[in-house]
Amino acid sequence: MIQSGHRVQPIINLLRDRLLAYDILQMDETPVQVLNEPGKTAQSKSYIWLQRGGPPDQPVVLYDYDPGRGAGVPKRLLEGFKGTLQTDGYDGYNAVVAVNGLMHLGCMAHARRKFSEAVKAQGRNKKRGKAHRGLVLIQKLYRVEKQCRKLTPEERYARRQKHARPILDEIRAWLDDALPQVPPTSAAGKALNYLHNEWDKLIRYMDDGRLEIDNNGAENAIRPFVTGRKNWMFSASVKGVKASANLYSLIETAKANGLEPYAYLRYLFTELPKAETVEAIEALLPGNLDKDLIRIC
Repeated sequence: MIQSGHRVQPIINLLRDRLLAYDILQMDETPVQVLNEPGKTAQSKSYIWLQRGGPPDQPVVLYDYDPGRGAGVPKRLLEGFKGTLQTDGYDGYNAVVAVNGLMHLGCMAHARRKFSEAVKAQGRNKKRGKAHRGLVLIQKLYRVEKQCRKLTPEERYARRQKHARPILDEIRAWLDDALPQVPPTSAAGKALNYLHNEWDKLIRYMDDGRLEIDNNGAENAIRPFVTGRKNWMFSASVKGVKASANLYSLIETAKANGLEPYAYLRYLFTELPKAETVEAIEALLPGNLDKDLIRIC
């Protein structure tokens, strides 16, 4: 498996080129345990970083291992990228945004989650307060998004301006009024302050119909790894976790392009040894393959 993960590196490199050439990219990260890692104990955390982007007709999903979670990792992974980066509120992305001159897009789902947690923390017997009101307002935004799902980017932009913009104005006015009334350390206070601190990034999706209201695409893409981790628990070595990242990248990118992953891997491992030029390797990328050809092979 490690050798397989190593030998597909040319495919991964070309997928990364495609990912970074497009101007919209989502990122997320999740812990992974590596038992035999230089300079670290077996119990320490390392990380798998997820990047999702590329052209809509040739999407790319890439996993990358790093022993740390610091700001240097996004700088490495996003070298040369220009455009819009969508993340959650983790401030480890701020440095690459500044260095690369990126547009930083936030995640409304994280804001919604914090209000939902605050509502649950109040219990059933409490009267509806600020947390419930915030959740209701954000859910209104998501109803607009549901109506926009099948629209073109231009149509999506127009519908958002007409229907979501007034809701955002209402949220902003309500937020300014509510913030001084709620203790910042309470669950509702934390939700309000997250919404306030992330506001400029959270409303940026209104500027471009191609942008998403949240980072759920990246969270959904990283979920297969998280599910797998519950079963296999750890990687034994750095070589193993790097191979795992490469193979997960191939499988999830194949799925994102409508290919059956086993059929794609079987085709790739048959044809890759024959590929002697960059063009021949590029022809094996999931977005370049005919779905019917993969099914037949």
